[in-house]
Amino acid sequence: MNAFTLYRRMAGASIKAQLRYPGTFALQLVGNFVTTLLSFFGIWSLFHRFGSIAGWDIGAVAVLYGLVNVSFSVAETLGRGFDVFGSEYVKTGSFDRLLLRPRSTLVLLLGHELRLRPIGRFLQGAFVLGAGFWLSPHVSWNTVWLLPWAVAGGAVMFLGILIGQAALCFITVEGLEVVNVLTYGGVEAGQYPITMFARWLRRFLTWALPLSAVCYYPALAMLNHPDPLGMPLWFGLLSPAMGFVFLALMMLWWRRGVAGYVSSGS
Repeated sequence: MNAFTLYRRMAGASIKAQLRYPGTFALQLVGNFVTTLLSFFGIWSLFHRFGSIAGWDIGAVAVLYGLVNVSFSVAETLGRGFDVFGSEYVKTGSFDRLLLRPRSTLVLLLGHELRLRPIGRFLQGAFVLGAGFWLSPHVSWNTVWLLPWAVAGGAVMFLGILIGQAALCFITVEGLEVVNVLTYGGVEAGQYPITMFARWLRRFLTWALPLSAVCYYPALAMLNHPDPLGMPLWFGLLSPAMGFVFLALMMLWWRRGVAGYVSSGS
């Protein structure tokens, strides 16, 4: 059995388990959709009151909001095993059993649980994203092909954060809540134009944690919106690749953590 077949079977078992109680699943899906949609109404009320802020209208911000939420929901669906890695694997010593199996630990943790609850966030983000394109008057339709490329870059970037968080557990044993500054905090920051932040934070969110590279700059290219910071529009066509570079770096850190792992016992 190759890695893909193994993952497909593990994901299938996870989906079947979650669908055994369809009523509970439906309530979770609707609840996730509604609660995440309510957060957008706070942004909408702000623009409804002031019209536009620093040259940004509600349509452009809706595109940013939709991009970052769709990307995060994909990573949240795939990366549950890394999210609970410290408490369920390192602290209990269960990671030792994974090391005995002749398969990549990354594949095994990806197959820990294919969580369906974030589908609610995905649908809500896609709805807001579509509304943003509809409300934006200067959409460059010949660059809309960039949308799946940007979503893929954002998803692997957030997945890289989860892998990095899990790798940190080799040192801390349990996951640190401070890492949520990069996950949920990154989702919140990605919903707004990067020009709102201080220079040091803009540089961090572009070159260290490439959040703006997978969200802000692709959105500028699709909306044909000039960057107030002077970055050319063509940068947004290439910048989602930085999400894959970030994932590769986190995977290297993961391999280094596994190489130095000493069992914590039970």
